[in-house]
Amino acid sequence: MRTDVPNLHGARVTVMGLGLFGAGVGVTKFLCRAGAHVTVTDLNDAERLRESVSELSGWPVEFQLGQHREEDFRSADLVVVSPAVPEDSPWLRFAHELDTEMNLFAKLCPARTVYGITGSNGKTTTTTLVGEILRRGPRRVWVGGNLGVSLLEVIDEISPDDIVVLELSSFQLQHLDSIGWSPQVSVVLNITPNHLDRHGSVERYVDAKRAIVRHQGEHDLRILNADDPTVRTFAGTRTRWFGHDAPPEGTRVLPERIEHGGRVLDVRGRRLPGAFNLHNMAAATAAVAESFPGWTKAAEDVLVSFAGVEHRLEFVAESGGVAYYDDSIATTPERTLAALDTLSGPIVLLLGGYDKGLSFAELGAKVRERCREVVLFGQTADALEDAIRTGGAGGADASVRRATSFEEAVEMARAAARPGDNVLLSPACASYGMFRNFTERGRRFKELVRPA
Repeated sequence: MRTDVPNLHGARVTVMGLGLFGAGVGVTKFLCRAGAHVTVTDLNDAERLRESVSELSGWPVEFQLGQHREEDFRSADLVVVSPAVPEDSPWLRFAHELDTEMNLFAKLCPARTVYGITGSNGKTTTTTLVGEILRRGPRRVWVGGNLGVSLLEVIDEISPDDIVVLELSSFQLQHLDSIGWSPQVSVVLNITPNHLDRHGSVERYVDAKRAIVRHQGEHDLRILNADDPTVRTFAGTRTRWFGHDAPPEGTRVLPERIEHGGRVLDVRGRRLPGAFNLHNMAAATAAVAESFPGWTKAAEDVLVSFAGVEHRLEFVAESGGVAYYDDSIATTPERTLAALDTLSGPIVLLLGGYDKGLSFAELGAKVRERCREVVLFGQTADALEDAIRTGGAGGADASVRRATSFEEAVEMARAAARPGDNVLLSPACASYGMFRNFTERGRRFKELVRPA
């Protein structure tokens, strides 16, 4: 254990938010190793948190689950808050000092080169691509952040010459802004309205994203999407551009090719489908450009061979001539629009979930154009049906069905599908209320559609 970790040995620390899939496990273990007396509190009960609790079996942790207690906040020297906790939570007013897992990592990380990758869509894919390419170079690479991997658990193993690659959400960036931290290399993929239920307005959401460049030094680098008008406003002294509209010295997206500095990366035969993934590939190329001798070959190899990340337009199975795709990561209309533009052939679409306050107008028109059948479920079913019924003059009238449960929705989609169809789970909405997160939703879909 590092001996220079401040104020943790013997400190009373409350971790607020263990997480249904272990988001708070890594920081809890780190705090225990640092010698802190740790209390974990979460509004979910022990049964719902059983997977996360089991990961902390044997660790010296006091659990307060199914409730929050004022005393656990008032008596703590430090409260470590999950990014999912709203900033206006009434419990936070009892805390003497607040921090987050990512803030702690940013303060303690010894690596001199940290990549931070954000955007409304494509963060995980691009982060993974950057990490995979850099791992083919001479330096040791660590990948984590919003991916669900806690690098605090390995903080002692990271050296100054290593490279750290972080996926950063708007929530994490909002907290990092409070300590004046931005990564040395910032990659911004795109910005479309998201999490408005949490941020309150598009302007506040964009401002949270802007934190990724706000505190950079004059020698730090920004890698920005030239095709996104909002991202273009993030430009600074040292900026590299990627996209269709990138300047000649940038990283340009061409048909099945990516061009950088006169070098052409041929990505024909790539396993990642869709035009949006060409942009993710271009962003990764711009990020690693000239990072080590041989980077071009390494990048081309990774871009062609990389099969994608689970729940991101993932091919699941084919049964009876029907193909099934899991795009559970699609928690916004923009992600679903991208999926509909990627798949060919007739589509039976599973759509719906938790209402984040986003507009479905553009999606409704696209669904009419691209889908033969739509099965709606969850809280947003009424709004989605209205958007589909009134969306645009083009396209046919997609047949719209309503389900009372996710399982019924999948069965209705299976029954409606014909040979040659694609059954696509791309809900355009968050999973809350029906599932713990999009991962659980995607895995349940795969259980239901895979042949026995």
